[in-house]
Amino acid sequence: EVQLVESGGALVQAGGSLRLSCIIRGEIINEFTIGWFRQAPGKEREGVACINMRDRSTRYDDSVKGRFTISRDNAKRTVYLQMNSLKTDDTAIYSCAADFDLYFSSFHLTSAPYEYWGQGTQVTVSS
Repeated sequence: EVQLVESGGALVQAGGSLRLSCIIRGEIINEFTIGWFRQAPGKEREGVACINMRDRSTRYDDSVKGRFTISRDNAKRTVYLQMNSLKTDDTAIYSCAADFDLYFSSFHLTSAPYEYWGQGTQVTVSS
């Protein structure tokens, strides 16, 4: 079974930066997709960014494009989410997820394709 473990969440002031990590453990196929999602209290989960682990194709939600960058290090089996220019609206629990289907599309910014989820890490942005 695949296990995903997030880390890097913290309290940070608006305008600051954080880097989240998602470590991927377990037996996996060669091509899969990792997505970052977030959920704030009282709100639905929303997709932030996703990356194809084979060719590193990426997609971003418009709310974070230009501020967040998703990347991967296959040797370390880790996906990163670099978050710059943080806003109070970015406050949420951030989770990573894995999908082992072969196709990569904008649908991977929704929760539906993903089979495995981490437990999340808290990001709090203060004003």
